[in-house]
This record gives sequence, C-alpha cells and structure tokens, in this order.
Amino acid sequence: MNKITSLLLLLVLVFTAACASSAGKGTADAGKAAGKEKVAEDLSVFRPKYPAVDEAGAVARLEPTHHVNERVAMLMDTVASINKNIRYAQGYRILAYNGSERQTVMSLRKAILGRLPEEKDYLTYQQPNFRLKVGDFFSRIEAQQVLNQIRDLIPNAQIVQDQININKSYR
Repeated sequence: MNKITSLLLLLVLVFTAACASSAGKGTADAGKAAGKEKVAEDLSVFRPKYPAVDEAGAVARLEPTHHVNERVAMLMDTVASINKNIRYAQGYRILAYNGSERQTVMSLRKAILGRLPEEKDYLTYQQPNFRLKVGDFFSRIEAQQVLNQIRDLIPNAQIVQDQININKSYR
C-alpha cells in the first residue's frame, strides 16, 4: 500500500509540474499563432566573415609545364596494348529465333541478312533447338534500334544479354 501511495503521489506531482510550465503560454498575443513566434535575436555575430577578393589583384592561373612525363606515357601504352588484346565484352544481341525447325531458321536468317548486311548473325544448335542471334551491341539502345528495323520480319524477337565480339574498329 505504501508503494502505491508513493507512486500516486509522484504521478500527481509530475502532472502538476507539467501543467504549471504550460500555464504561462496561454497568455500569448492574439496576433501570433502558437509555435510561430518571431525570434528577435540577432545571429549575425556568429556568422563567419570572409575578406572580399579584389578582381584587379587576382593572381594569374599557372599552367603546368611538364604535365605528362615519361612514366605516365609508358603506363598508358601498357594499358592500350592490354586493351587491344580484349576480344569479348558483355553486351546485347537480338534473339531472332529459338525453335526446332531448320528450314524456318535458315529462311529467317537469309531475310535478316538481306535487310541488315552489316550485322553478323550467330546460329547455334543445341539439340533439339536452333537459336539465331543477330548483332553485337554494347548498349540496349543500339540493339533496340536494329530490332525496330526488323520487327515486321520477326515480331517475337527479344533483346538478350550475351557475350559479344568486339569489332576491330573499336580496338
């Protein structure tokens, strides 16, 4: 009983202290909304002050005289020679056909090569399916542009991610 009484007394004390601190706020001006009072404090003394830069006294920009040295040129040649040996990259191809009919895939291949002679085709056979992929594209946007050109031939064609051959003109 003693614990309950002390707990009840503590709650009453906390409640009255909370009410007493908010009692002064009820007499605020009628023109000011609650919580939107203007602060009249001047904080400009705490702002940092920077000296003004004079345009006439500005220092001219210095250009480096030896910005490429022998070591950097040698490293760049090494990187370029390594990049010339790369023949494959991740890219996109158009999956034109995936099925088991050989005559269909061969006629479709001829039609695509007739319309797009600059694109390379890749015909693979994994028993029992033939897969015809067209082109080597670094971006999906390039592949979509070519797909739009042959959409009437193959309406079910898709763009798939694949390992592509890097053309010698890029190397």
